[in-house]
Amino acid sequence: LGKTLPDKKPFLSLFPTLRRILPCRKHSTVHCSLCCFSPQARTYKGGAKKALLSRADCQKPALLSRLSQPKSIAMQARIFPHHGTLVLLTLLLALSCILTACNDGKSTREQRVRDSAVFKIEARDIPLTAELSGRVSAFRKAEVRPQVSGILQEQLFTEGSLVKAGQSLYKIDPDTYDAEVESAKAAVASADATLHAAKLRLDRRIALLRSQAVSQQAYEDARAEYLQAKANLEVAKASLKTAEIHLRYTDVLAPITGRIGKSNVTQGALVTANQADELAVIQQLDPVYVDMTQSSFALLVLRDRYAAGNLVRPGDDTSTEVTLTLENGRMYPLKGELKFADITVDESTGSVLLRSVFKNPDFVLLPGMYVKASISQGVKMGALLVPQRAVRRDPKGNASVFVLANGKAEFRPIVGGDMVGRFLMVNEGLKEGELVLLEGIQNMRPGMPVNQTNVLTVDTYGKSRD
Repeated sequence: LGKTLPDKKPFLSLFPTLRRILPCRKHSTVHCSLCCFSPQARTYKGGAKKALLSRADCQKPALLSRLSQPKSIAMQARIFPHHGTLVLLTLLLALSCILTACNDGKSTREQRVRDSAVFKIEARDIPLTAELSGRVSAFRKAEVRPQVSGILQEQLFTEGSLVKAGQSLYKIDPDTYDAEVESAKAAVASADATLHAAKLRLDRRIALLRSQAVSQQAYEDARAEYLQAKANLEVAKASLKTAEIHLRYTDVLAPITGRIGKSNVTQGALVTANQADELAVIQQLDPVYVDMTQSSFALLVLRDRYAAGNLVRPGDDTSTEVTLTLENGRMYPLKGELKFADITVDESTGSVLLRSVFKNPDFVLLPGMYVKASISQGVKMGALLVPQRAVRRDPKGNASVFVLANGKAEFRPIVGGDMVGRFLMVNEGLKEGELVLLEGIQNMRPGMPVNQTNVLTVDTYGKSRD
Protein backbone atom coordinates (compact mmCIF):
# COMPACT_ATOMS: atom_id res chain seq x y z
CA LEU A 1 0.00 0.00 0.00
CA GLY A 2 2.90 2.36 0.71
CA LYS A 3 4.04 2.16 -2.93
CA THR A 4 0.77 3.68 -4.15
CA LEU A 5 1.45 6.90 -2.26
CA PRO A 6 3.81 9.62 -3.48
CA ASP A 7 5.53 9.66 -0.13
CA LYS A 8 5.75 6.80 2.44
CA LYS A 9 6.23 9.10 5.41
CA PRO A 10 2.56 10.18 5.73
CA PHE A 11 1.50 6.53 5.53
CA LEU A 12 3.92 5.45 8.25
CA SER A 13 2.68 8.26 10.47
CA LEU A 14 -0.75 6.53 10.66
CA PHE A 15 0.42 3.67 12.93
CA PRO A 16 0.68 5.76 16.13
CA THR A 17 -3.05 6.37 15.81
CA LEU A 18 -3.55 2.77 16.94
CA ARG A 19 -1.65 3.37 20.16
CA ARG A 20 -3.32 6.40 21.72
CA ILE A 21 -5.86 9.07 20.94
CA LEU A 22 -5.14 12.52 22.44
CA PRO A 23 -7.01 15.83 22.30
CA CYS A 24 -5.41 18.64 20.30
CA ARG A 25 -4.00 21.19 22.70
CA LYS A 26 -4.84 24.12 20.49
CA HIS A 27 -8.26 23.31 19.07
CA SER A 28 -9.71 21.18 21.96
CA THR A 29 -10.94 18.57 19.52
CA VAL A 30 -10.11 14.87 19.30
CA HIS A 31 -7.09 14.20 17.08
CA CYS A 32 -4.45 11.52 16.80
CA SER A 33 -1.07 11.86 18.41
CA LEU A 34 0.80 12.65 15.16
CA CYS A 35 -1.91 13.86 12.84
CA CYS A 36 -5.32 15.46 13.00
CA PHE A 37 -8.31 16.14 10.85
CA SER A 38 -8.89 19.85 10.71
CA PRO A 39 -12.47 20.88 11.49
CA GLN A 40 -12.27 23.30 8.53
CA ALA A 41 -11.53 20.39 6.12
CA ARG A 42 -14.46 18.11 7.01
CA THR A 43 -16.74 19.21 4.15
CA TYR A 44 -16.03 20.65 0.75
CA LYS A 45 -19.01 20.91 -1.56
CA GLY A 46 -20.35 17.69 -0.02
CA GLY A 47 -17.69 15.44 -1.57
CA ALA A 48 -14.18 16.49 -0.64
CA LYS A 49 -12.12 14.07 1.42
CA LYS A 50 -10.54 14.98 4.78
CA ALA A 51 -7.06 16.42 4.61
CA LEU A 52 -4.31 14.65 6.54
CA LEU A 53 -2.08 16.88 8.66
CA SER A 54 0.79 16.14 10.99
CA ARG A 55 0.62 17.22 14.63
CA ALA A 56 3.36 19.80 13.94
CA ASP A 57 1.33 21.24 11.06
CA CYS A 58 -1.70 21.41 13.35
CA GLN A 59 0.12 24.03 15.41
CA LYS A 60 0.89 26.33 12.36
CA PRO A 61 -1.73 29.09 11.95
CA ALA A 62 -0.59 29.86 8.43
CA LEU A 63 -1.18 26.32 7.27
CA LEU A 64 -4.58 26.19 8.96
CA SER A 65 -5.66 29.38 7.24
CA ARG A 66 -4.42 27.99 3.94
CA LEU A 67 -6.38 24.79 4.44
CA SER A 68 -9.51 26.77 4.93
CA GLN A 69 -9.39 27.60 1.23
CA PRO A 70 -11.19 25.15 -1.10
CA LYS A 71 -8.11 24.85 -3.31
CA SER A 72 -5.92 23.58 -0.48
CA ILE A 73 -8.51 21.03 0.48
CA ALA A 74 -8.75 19.72 -3.01
CA MET A 75 -4.98 19.54 -3.24
CA GLN A 76 -4.72 17.47 -0.07
CA ALA A 77 -7.41 15.15 -1.34
CA ARG A 78 -5.41 14.57 -4.53
CA ILE A 79 -2.17 13.90 -2.64
CA PHE A 80 -3.78 11.18 -0.43
CA PRO A 81 -6.67 9.71 -2.43
CA HIS A 82 -6.72 6.36 -0.49
CA HIS A 83 -6.00 7.38 3.12
CA GLY A 84 -9.58 6.58 4.38
CA THR A 85 -9.43 3.01 3.11
CA LEU A 86 -5.93 2.62 4.46
CA VAL A 87 -6.95 3.66 7.98
CA LEU A 88 -9.91 1.25 7.94
CA LEU A 89 -7.77 -1.68 6.84
CA THR A 90 -5.17 -0.86 9.50
CA LEU A 91 -7.82 -0.76 12.24
CA LEU A 92 -9.30 -4.10 11.14
CA LEU A 93 -5.85 -5.68 11.15
CA ALA A 94 -5.13 -4.46 14.69
CA LEU A 95 -8.55 -5.59 15.95
CA SER A 96 -7.99 -9.06 14.48
CA CYS A 97 -4.67 -9.32 16.31
CA ILE A 98 -6.27 -8.27 19.60
CA LEU A 99 -9.13 -10.81 19.30
CA THR A 100 -6.68 -13.56 18.41
CA ALA A 101 -4.62 -12.77 21.49
CA CYS A 102 -7.77 -12.81 23.69
CA ASN A 103 -8.87 -16.17 22.32
CA ASP A 104 -5.40 -17.60 22.84
CA GLY A 105 -5.39 -16.32 26.42
CA LYS A 106 -8.87 -17.74 27.06
CA SER A 107 -7.91 -21.10 25.63
CA THR A 108 -4.81 -21.10 27.83
CA ARG A 109 -6.85 -20.36 30.93
CA GLU A 110 -9.39 -23.07 30.17
CA GLN A 111 -6.75 -25.68 29.58
CA ARG A 112 -4.80 -25.04 32.76
CA VAL A 113 -5.12 -27.74 35.39
CA ARG A 114 -7.39 -26.93 38.32
CA ASP A 115 -6.94 -28.14 41.87
CA SER A 116 -10.04 -29.47 43.65
CA ALA A 117 -10.93 -31.63 46.60
CA VAL A 118 -13.15 -34.62 45.78
CA PHE A 119 -15.81 -36.53 47.67
CA LYS A 120 -15.82 -40.31 47.43
CA ILE A 121 -19.28 -41.87 47.04
CA GLU A 122 -19.87 -44.66 49.57
CA ALA A 123 -22.93 -46.83 50.21
CA ARG A 124 -24.21 -46.52 53.78
CA ASP A 125 -27.24 -47.45 55.83
CA ILE A 126 -28.80 -44.06 56.61
CA PRO A 127 -31.59 -43.53 59.18
CA LEU A 128 -34.26 -41.24 57.75
CA THR A 129 -36.25 -38.77 59.81
CA ALA A 130 -39.23 -36.52 59.12
CA GLU A 131 -39.11 -32.89 60.33
CA LEU A 132 -42.54 -31.83 61.58
CA SER A 133 -43.83 -28.73 63.34
CA GLY A 134 -45.53 -29.26 66.67
CA ARG A 135 -47.06 -27.66 69.74
CA VAL A 136 -46.67 -28.64 73.35
CA SER A 137 -49.85 -29.40 75.31
CA ALA A 138 -50.39 -30.40 78.92
CA PHE A 139 -50.66 -34.06 79.79
CA ARG A 140 -53.68 -33.22 81.98
CA LYS A 141 -55.63 -30.01 82.31
CA ALA A 142 -58.30 -29.16 84.90
CA GLU A 143 -60.40 -25.99 85.00
CA VAL A 144 -61.35 -25.19 88.58
CA ARG A 145 -64.98 -24.04 89.00
CA PRO A 146 -67.17 -23.63 92.11
CA GLN A 147 -69.88 -26.23 92.71
CA VAL A 148 -71.83 -24.07 95.15
CA SER A 149 -72.71 -20.37 95.16
CA GLY A 150 -71.43 -17.88 97.69
CA ILE A 151 -68.94 -15.19 98.57
CA LEU A 152 -65.28 -16.07 98.10
CA GLN A 153 -63.64 -15.61 101.48
CA GLU A 154 -60.04 -16.70 100.90
CA GLN A 155 -57.50 -17.78 98.27
CA LEU A 156 -55.28 -20.51 99.69
CA PHE A 157 -52.59 -20.99 96.98
CA THR A 158 -49.76 -19.09 95.31
CA GLU A 159 -50.20 -18.45 91.61
CA GLY A 160 -47.80 -20.47 89.46
CA SER A 161 -46.98 -22.94 92.22
CA LEU A 162 -47.23 -26.71 92.21
CA VAL A 163 -50.41 -27.94 93.90
CA LYS A 164 -51.33 -31.45 94.96
CA ALA A 165 -54.57 -33.25 94.25
CA GLY A 166 -57.03 -32.54 97.11
CA GLN A 167 -55.26 -29.35 98.21
CA SER A 168 -57.60 -26.52 99.24
CA LEU A 169 -57.54 -23.63 96.78
CA TYR A 170 -60.47 -21.34 97.71
CA LYS A 171 -62.81 -20.95 100.68
CA ILE A 172 -66.45 -19.96 100.08
CA ASP A 173 -68.63 -18.58 102.90
CA PRO A 174 -70.00 -21.78 104.58
CA ASP A 175 -72.60 -20.27 106.96
CA THR A 176 -75.63 -20.99 104.78
CA TYR A 177 -74.51 -24.55 104.17
CA ASP A 178 -73.81 -25.11 107.87
CA ALA A 179 -77.43 -24.17 108.55
CA GLU A 180 -78.63 -26.56 105.89
CA VAL A 181 -76.64 -29.37 107.51
CA GLU A 182 -78.15 -28.65 110.92
CA SER A 183 -81.63 -28.56 109.44
CA ALA A 184 -81.04 -31.87 107.72
CA LYS A 185 -79.84 -33.40 110.94
CA ALA A 186 -83.03 -32.27 112.71
CA ALA A 187 -85.13 -33.76 109.94
CA VAL A 188 -83.30 -37.04 110.37
CA ALA A 189 -83.97 -37.01 114.10
CA SER A 190 -87.67 -36.29 113.53
CA ALA A 191 -87.98 -39.04 110.98
CA ASP A 192 -86.22 -41.40 113.36
CA ALA A 193 -88.69 -40.57 116.15
CA THR A 194 -91.64 -41.06 113.85
CA LEU A 195 -90.22 -44.39 112.80
CA HIS A 196 -89.82 -45.44 116.42
CA ALA A 197 -93.47 -44.60 117.21
CA ALA A 198 -94.68 -46.42 114.15
CA LYS A 199 -92.61 -49.43 115.17
CA LEU A 200 -94.30 -49.56 118.62
CA ARG A 201 -97.80 -49.33 117.16
CA LEU A 202 -97.01 -52.08 114.70
CA ASP A 203 -95.76 -54.35 117.49
CA ARG A 204 -98.99 -53.83 119.50
CA ARG A 205 -101.12 -54.54 116.46
CA ILE A 206 -99.25 -57.78 115.91
CA ALA A 207 -99.87 -58.95 119.53
CA LEU A 208 -103.56 -58.02 119.39
CA LEU A 209 -103.97 -59.68 116.01
CA ARG A 210 -102.83 -63.01 117.51
CA SER A 211 -105.60 -62.85 120.14
CA GLN A 212 -108.13 -61.71 117.57
CA ALA A 213 -108.49 -58.36 119.44
CA VAL A 214 -107.96 -56.22 116.29
CA SER A 215 -108.90 -56.64 112.75
CA GLN A 216 -106.56 -57.44 109.90
CA GLN A 217 -107.16 -53.94 108.53
CA ALA A 218 -105.84 -52.28 111.65
CA TYR A 219 -102.70 -54.39 111.44
CA GLU A 220 -102.08 -53.49 107.81
CA ASP A 221 -102.55 -49.78 108.52
CA ALA A 222 -100.02 -49.92 111.32
CA ARG A 223 -97.54 -51.73 109.12
CA ALA A 224 -97.98 -49.13 106.34
CA GLU A 225 -97.32 -46.32 108.78
CA TYR A 226 -94.13 -48.03 109.90
CA LEU A 227 -92.80 -48.50 106.38
CA GLN A 228 -93.61 -44.90 105.50
CA ALA A 229 -91.80 -43.63 108.56
CA LYS A 230 -88.83 -45.78 107.69
CA ALA A 231 -88.75 -44.30 104.16
CA ASN A 232 -89.01 -40.77 105.53
CA LEU A 233 -85.97 -41.44 107.67
CA GLU A 234 -83.98 -42.49 104.59
CA VAL A 235 -85.05 -39.31 102.79
CA ALA A 236 -83.95 -37.22 105.74
CA LYS A 237 -80.61 -38.97 105.82
CA ALA A 238 -80.13 -38.33 102.08
CA SER A 239 -80.93 -34.65 102.57
CA LEU A 240 -78.39 -34.52 105.36
CA LYS A 241 -75.79 -36.08 103.10
CA THR A 242 -76.55 -33.54 100.36
CA ALA A 243 -76.22 -30.68 102.80
CA GLU A 244 -72.90 -32.04 104.01
CA ILE A 245 -71.66 -32.31 100.42
CA HIS A 246 -72.64 -28.68 99.76
CA LEU A 247 -70.84 -27.67 102.90
CA ARG A 248 -67.76 -29.56 101.78
CA TYR A 249 -67.91 -27.84 98.37
CA THR A 250 -67.37 -24.51 100.08
CA ASP A 251 -63.78 -25.65 100.32
CA VAL A 252 -62.66 -25.67 96.65
CA LEU A 253 -60.05 -28.45 96.18
CA ALA A 254 -57.50 -29.16 93.43
CA PRO A 255 -58.74 -32.05 91.25
CA ILE A 256 -55.26 -33.01 89.93
CA THR A 257 -51.60 -32.48 90.75
CA GLY A 258 -49.89 -29.88 88.60
CA ARG A 259 -48.96 -26.26 88.08
CA ILE A 260 -51.73 -23.78 88.79
CA GLY A 261 -52.00 -20.59 86.80
CA LYS A 262 -53.29 -17.17 87.71
CA SER A 263 -56.49 -16.71 89.68
CA ASN A 264 -59.36 -15.17 87.75
CA VAL A 265 -61.24 -14.05 90.89
CA THR A 266 -60.29 -12.20 94.04
CA GLN A 267 -61.36 -12.32 97.66
CA GLY A 268 -64.92 -11.04 98.16
CA ALA A 269 -66.13 -12.00 94.68
CA LEU A 270 -69.49 -13.70 94.27
CA VAL A 271 -69.23 -17.06 92.56
CA THR A 272 -72.03 -19.30 91.39
CA ALA A 273 -72.30 -23.04 91.04
CA ASN A 274 -71.06 -24.40 87.68
CA GLN A 275 -70.34 -20.95 86.26
CA ALA A 276 -68.87 -20.62 82.76
CA ASP A 277 -65.67 -18.82 83.85
CA GLU A 278 -63.12 -20.93 85.68
CA LEU A 279 -61.52 -19.76 88.90
CA ALA A 280 -58.08 -21.09 87.86
CA VAL A 281 -56.48 -23.72 85.59
CA ILE A 282 -54.24 -26.57 86.74
CA GLN A 283 -52.00 -28.34 84.19
CA GLN A 284 -49.84 -31.40 84.61
CA LEU A 285 -46.51 -30.64 82.90
CA ASP A 286 -44.55 -33.81 83.57
CA PRO A 287 -44.90 -35.56 81.20
CA VAL A 288 -46.28 -33.45 78.33
CA TYR A 289 -47.79 -34.08 74.91
CA VAL A 290 -46.29 -32.79 71.66
CA ASP A 291 -48.92 -32.67 68.92
CA MET A 292 -47.63 -32.69 65.33
CA THR A 293 -49.28 -32.70 61.92
CA GLN A 294 -48.21 -34.63 58.84
CA SER A 295 -49.85 -34.62 55.43
CA SER A 296 -51.84 -37.66 54.46
CA PHE A 297 -49.85 -37.79 51.18
CA ALA A 298 -46.57 -38.18 53.11
CA LEU A 299 -48.09 -41.02 55.12
CA LEU A 300 -49.14 -42.82 51.96
CA VAL A 301 -45.65 -42.42 50.44
CA LEU A 302 -44.09 -43.78 53.63
CA ARG A 303 -46.35 -46.83 53.58
CA ASP A 304 -45.46 -47.48 49.93
CA ARG A 305 -41.74 -47.34 50.74
CA TYR A 306 -42.22 -49.84 53.54
CA ALA A 307 -44.20 -52.13 51.26
CA ALA A 308 -41.59 -51.92 48.47
CA GLY A 309 -38.73 -52.70 50.85
CA ASN A 310 -36.95 -49.39 50.16
CA LEU A 311 -37.17 -48.50 53.83
CA VAL A 312 -36.69 -50.73 56.88
CA ARG A 313 -38.67 -49.96 60.02
CA PRO A 314 -36.46 -48.97 62.95
CA GLY A 315 -36.48 -51.66 65.67
CA ASP A 316 -39.80 -52.42 67.28
CA ASP A 317 -42.75 -51.39 65.13
CA THR A 318 -44.75 -50.44 68.22
CA SER A 319 -42.22 -47.82 69.38
CA THR A 320 -41.10 -44.82 67.33
CA GLU A 321 -38.48 -42.44 68.70
CA VAL A 322 -39.02 -38.68 68.52
CA THR A 323 -36.53 -35.85 69.18
CA LEU A 324 -37.26 -32.15 69.68
CA THR A 325 -35.59 -28.89 68.65
CA LEU A 326 -36.60 -25.87 70.72
CA GLU A 327 -37.35 -22.38 69.41
CA ASN A 328 -33.81 -21.20 70.17
CA GLY A 329 -32.34 -24.01 68.07
CA ARG A 330 -31.18 -26.07 71.05
CA MET A 331 -31.90 -29.79 71.12
CA TYR A 332 -34.14 -31.02 73.93
CA PRO A 333 -32.01 -33.51 75.90
CA LEU A 334 -34.74 -36.11 76.48
CA LYS A 335 -36.23 -38.24 73.71
CA GLY A 336 -39.91 -38.96 73.40
CA GLU A 337 -42.07 -41.68 71.98
CA LEU A 338 -44.83 -41.58 69.40
CA LYS A 339 -48.01 -42.73 71.11
CA PHE A 340 -50.92 -41.90 68.89
CA ALA A 341 -51.85 -41.23 65.27
CA ASP A 342 -55.31 -39.90 64.56
CA ILE A 343 -57.56 -41.90 62.26
CA THR A 344 -59.23 -38.83 60.76
CA VAL A 345 -57.76 -36.47 58.15
CA ASP A 346 -58.45 -32.78 58.66
CA GLU A 347 -60.50 -31.67 55.66
CA SER A 348 -59.24 -28.08 55.74
CA THR A 349 -55.50 -28.91 55.86
CA GLY A 350 -55.31 -32.50 54.56
CA SER A 351 -53.14 -33.48 57.53
CA VAL A 352 -53.23 -36.09 60.28
CA LEU A 353 -52.54 -35.44 63.96
CA LEU A 354 -49.60 -37.29 65.55
CA ARG A 355 -49.12 -37.21 69.34
CA SER A 356 -45.92 -38.02 71.22
CA VAL A 357 -45.09 -38.03 74.93
CA PHE A 358 -42.00 -36.41 76.50
CA LYS A 359 -40.77 -36.35 80.06
CA ASN A 360 -40.46 -32.82 81.40
CA PRO A 361 -38.87 -32.92 84.87
CA ASP A 362 -37.44 -29.37 84.67
CA PHE A 363 -40.60 -27.89 83.12
CA VAL A 364 -38.68 -26.68 80.05
CA LEU A 365 -41.60 -27.58 77.76
CA LEU A 366 -44.60 -25.35 78.39
CA PRO A 367 -48.10 -25.65 76.91
CA GLY A 368 -48.42 -23.79 73.63
CA MET A 369 -44.67 -23.75 72.91
CA TYR A 370 -43.65 -24.20 69.25
CA VAL A 371 -41.12 -26.98 68.61
CA LYS A 372 -39.70 -28.96 65.68
CA ALA A 373 -40.01 -32.70 66.02
CA SER A 374 -37.89 -35.27 64.20
CA ILE A 375 -39.59 -38.63 63.84
CA SER A 376 -37.58 -41.69 62.90
CA GLN A 377 -39.10 -43.21 59.76
CA GLY A 378 -36.72 -46.06 59.08
CA VAL A 379 -33.33 -46.98 57.66
CA LYS A 380 -32.39 -46.60 53.98
CA MET A 381 -30.10 -49.50 53.10
CA GLY A 382 -27.13 -48.78 50.77
CA ALA A 383 -27.87 -45.08 50.39
CA LEU A 384 -25.50 -42.83 48.37
CA LEU A 385 -24.83 -39.36 49.79
CA VAL A 386 -23.25 -36.31 48.14
CA PRO A 387 -22.53 -32.91 49.80
CA GLN A 388 -25.05 -30.21 48.98
CA ARG A 389 -22.33 -27.75 47.96
CA ALA A 390 -21.22 -30.11 45.17
CA VAL A 391 -24.68 -30.05 43.55
CA ARG A 392 -25.56 -27.51 40.88
CA ARG A 393 -29.12 -26.77 39.77
CA ASP A 394 -30.29 -25.27 36.51
CA PRO A 395 -33.19 -22.77 36.26
CA LYS A 396 -35.63 -25.72 36.10
CA GLY A 397 -34.28 -27.17 39.34
CA ASN A 398 -32.56 -30.19 37.79
CA ALA A 399 -29.55 -31.32 39.84
CA SER A 400 -26.11 -32.19 38.48
CA VAL A 401 -22.53 -32.74 39.66
CA PHE A 402 -19.05 -32.96 38.16
CA VAL A 403 -17.31 -36.32 38.49
CA LEU A 404 -13.55 -36.79 38.21
CA ALA A 405 -12.88 -39.38 35.49
CA ASN A 406 -9.41 -39.98 34.01
CA GLY A 407 -8.13 -36.69 35.40
CA LYS A 408 -10.88 -34.63 33.72
CA ALA A 409 -14.20 -33.17 34.80
CA GLU A 410 -17.24 -35.10 33.60
CA PHE A 411 -20.74 -33.59 33.76
CA ARG A 412 -23.26 -35.91 35.41
CA PRO A 413 -27.01 -35.21 35.91
CA ILE A 414 -28.46 -36.81 39.07
CA VAL A 415 -31.83 -37.43 40.67
CA GLY A 416 -31.90 -36.30 44.30
CA GLY A 417 -33.95 -37.66 47.17
CA ASP A 418 -34.20 -36.80 50.86
CA MET A 419 -31.96 -34.26 52.59
CA VAL A 420 -29.75 -35.79 55.30
CA GLY A 421 -28.07 -32.95 57.19
CA ARG A 422 -25.56 -31.32 54.80
CA PHE A 423 -25.89 -34.17 52.32
CA LEU A 424 -28.28 -35.00 49.51
CA MET A 425 -29.34 -38.59 49.02
CA VAL A 426 -28.86 -39.58 45.37
CA ASN A 427 -31.38 -41.95 43.84
CA GLU A 428 -29.95 -42.02 40.30
CA GLY A 429 -26.84 -40.81 38.45
CA LEU A 430 -23.94 -41.88 40.70
CA LYS A 431 -22.25 -45.15 41.62
CA GLU A 432 -20.30 -46.26 44.64
CA GLY A 433 -16.60 -45.36 44.44
CA GLU A 434 -16.95 -42.40 42.06
CA LEU A 435 -15.26 -39.09 42.93
CA VAL A 436 -17.35 -35.89 42.94
CA LEU A 437 -15.63 -32.50 42.57
CA LEU A 438 -16.22 -30.05 45.41
CA GLU A 439 -14.40 -26.85 44.40
CA GLY A 440 -14.70 -24.50 41.43
CA ILE A 441 -17.78 -26.19 40.03
CA GLN A 442 -19.47 -22.92 39.10
CA ASN A 443 -16.90 -22.20 36.39
CA MET A 444 -16.19 -25.84 35.58
CA ARG A 445 -16.63 -27.14 32.05
CA PRO A 446 -16.77 -30.77 30.87
CA GLY A 447 -13.36 -32.07 29.83
CA MET A 448 -11.31 -29.60 31.87
CA PRO A 449 -8.22 -31.20 33.49
CA VAL A 450 -8.46 -31.40 37.30
CA ASN A 451 -5.84 -32.24 39.89
CA GLN A 452 -7.27 -34.03 42.92
CA THR A 453 -5.95 -32.48 46.16
CA ASN A 454 -7.87 -34.27 48.90
CA VAL A 455 -10.33 -37.16 49.18
CA LEU A 456 -13.20 -36.69 51.62
CA THR A 457 -15.84 -39.12 52.85
CA VAL A 458 -19.00 -38.84 54.91
CA ASP A 459 -16.95 -39.22 58.10
CA THR A 460 -14.26 -36.67 57.20
CA TYR A 461 -16.39 -34.13 55.33
CA GLY A 462 -17.79 -32.59 58.51
CA LYS A 463 -14.27 -32.04 59.87
CA SER A 464 -13.07 -30.20 56.75
CA ARG A 465 -13.63 -26.52 56.09
CA ASP A 466 -16.34 -25.68 53.60
